[in-house]
Amino acid sequence: MKLKQVTSLLLFLVCFASLGQTELSATDAVVIALENNYQILIAEKQQEISVLNNKWSEAGAFPTVDLVIAQNNTIQDNTNNPFTFTPGIILNQGISPSVNVNYNIFTGFAVKMSKQRLEQLEEQSANNAMTVIESTIQDVLKAYFTAQVQKERLELFQTILNQSRKRKEYYALKDKYSATNSLELLQFENQYLTDSTNFMIQKISVDNAYRNLQLLMNENDSTGTKNYILTDELVADIPSISFDEAYAEMISNNSNLKGQYIGLELQKTATELQKSFLYPTLSFQLGAQPSWSRLRDLKDANLNIATQNITYYGNFNLRYSLFNNFKNKRAVEVSRIQEEIAELNIESMTETLENTLRNLVELYQSRDQLVSISKKNLDYATRAYELAEKRFNTGALNSVDLMTFQSNYESTMIQHYENLFNRLDTYLEIHRLTGKLGLTYAK
Repeated sequence: MKLKQVTSLLLFLVCFASLGQTELSATDAVVIALENNYQILIAEKQQEISVLNNKWSEAGAFPTVDLVIAQNNTIQDNTNNPFTFTPGIILNQGISPSVNVNYNIFTGFAVKMSKQRLEQLEEQSANNAMTVIESTIQDVLKAYFTAQVQKERLELFQTILNQSRKRKEYYALKDKYSATNSLELLQFENQYLTDSTNFMIQKISVDNAYRNLQLLMNENDSTGTKNYILTDELVADIPSISFDEAYAEMISNNSNLKGQYIGLELQKTATELQKSFLYPTLSFQLGAQPSWSRLRDLKDANLNIATQNITYYGNFNLRYSLFNNFKNKRAVEVSRIQEEIAELNIESMTETLENTLRNLVELYQSRDQLVSISKKNLDYATRAYELAEKRFNTGALNSVDLMTFQSNYESTMIQHYENLFNRLDTYLEIHRLTGKLGLTYAK
């Protein structure tokens, strides 16, 4: 009775998994993730801000125009002032609008340096966005092929389970007619339950792998999970990797290294900006200020005077700091030292990346060889298992030896798919390190 319940449960799991499936390639998964990933959306918004800020007006190249309107109210008590032409308590009310134009004619090249800094900040923002994109692509591809490995293992356990069920049912029928001993039937029933357990545990692993992929894609449906048919296989041919070519691509395209170079250029611009404070500055102010006012004595209605005037001005201001405790000169020297620090960081990162890349290339070559070996090993294990099963059916092999061949076939198959995934994982890491991962999907 328990065996029938297990069989019914497994059939239900298989049938349920086949409902509502959607084909999904690795490229589709990456595209969906790039469209929905929150960190990428945030990076895109930050890049949009840097693009909006990269304007000459933000750097201070254009004049500013201000409109100011002042409304003034004063009360002056002149009752005890003998030296005034307006004795009494005088209320003075007035309105004074003004238009002011300010233009920095020369600021020691600060405007030019500020615009250059804004351009570099825009480039830095774009590079930061590419770094996030590369990380997302790598995570999605790893999750995709992890789910593929778990699915292949599930199919392996399904095949083994089907064979165990057939043997169990066959020996149950033979035992019914006393054509076999009960020990073999108990052994096959035990093996069937073991294979059923392995299948159910693997089904949980598959669901978790798919759920993780779906989380990275940020595509959750109402049920929390969505069934996919993964169309890209792990056995796809991967080209060989040359360290010299990979190193040249890394120097040209690695986003982290690019970020360091952009940081160095920003520091050089900061040095030039500090130098601009050593120069004099010249500015020009232009404006017009009309005013209307009314004076009246609060105790004498006969004193009620209205006035009106307009003032125009155009002023040049030349400013030069003669001495400020050498603050500006120290700022320039500090900025130059920071440039040297940035250069040292680039050298350090280049050496670290070179060493990492060399290790990855060697690891990839080793894992590629392991794939070739495990592929041959799997071929031998498959043929051995098929031959053992034929001999068992003819009575030339006992059940214990058959289980040994089956276990070897299972472990060899699992190891082969692990080797395939490990090789692909290393390849993706090299691809990201050389900057080709983001460029591939950017196209």
